[in-house]
Amino acid sequence: MAKLISSLLLTLDGYAAGPNGELNIFPVNKEFFDYSHQFTDRAGTAMYGRRTFEIMNSYWPTAADGPDASEHDRKHGKWYNAVEKIVVSHSVADAGPGTRIIGTDLTAQIGQLKQEKDKDIVMFGSPSTVRSLMGLGLIDEYWIFMAPIVLGQGLPFFSLETKRTDLHTVSSQKLSTGMVVLHLEPKA
Repeated sequence: MAKLISSLLLTLDGYAAGPNGELNIFPVNKEFFDYSHQFTDRAGTAMYGRRTFEIMNSYWPTAADGPDASEHDRKHGKWYNAVEKIVVSHSVADAGPGTRIIGTDLTAQIGQLKQEKDKDIVMFGSPSTVRSLMGLGLIDEYWIFMAPIVLGQGLPFFSLETKRTDLHTVSSQKLSTGMVVLHLEPKA
């Protein structure tokens, strides 16, 4: 049975992106990208909320094609093009080949996905979708990359509607950029 894994970048004050959705506020390097490859190496499916999917799908299908593509772009682009993509959305009707849309009865649909998949399902970003799935108890692992930044404004991860979720820390590690990686799982 597959696990649903959430990988999120967050600032100390809980923002998942800058005020205009920018992600360049996060200090990433090869060490960070090596972490992301740990998830893709064990995952056969990518899951996104609608907005994150639109961002990812505008970049990754051709990211490896350019002569100046980085090692990360080549590896992640190849993975992205090979895996099934799941988009959690009520408003998207079709997202193209190799992509499935789910939006109603998420508990049943994600439960079915976990049963049918041999490899894990990884969700990069997608903060509002993560909040929804967290509230339904559907996420099996959280990998939070906490940046040593207080942003003061931006796209908040937590909201007043966020339900209490008790987690335990499996591990933590400080990266050379100063980010702290928290590996968390729901308490049983």
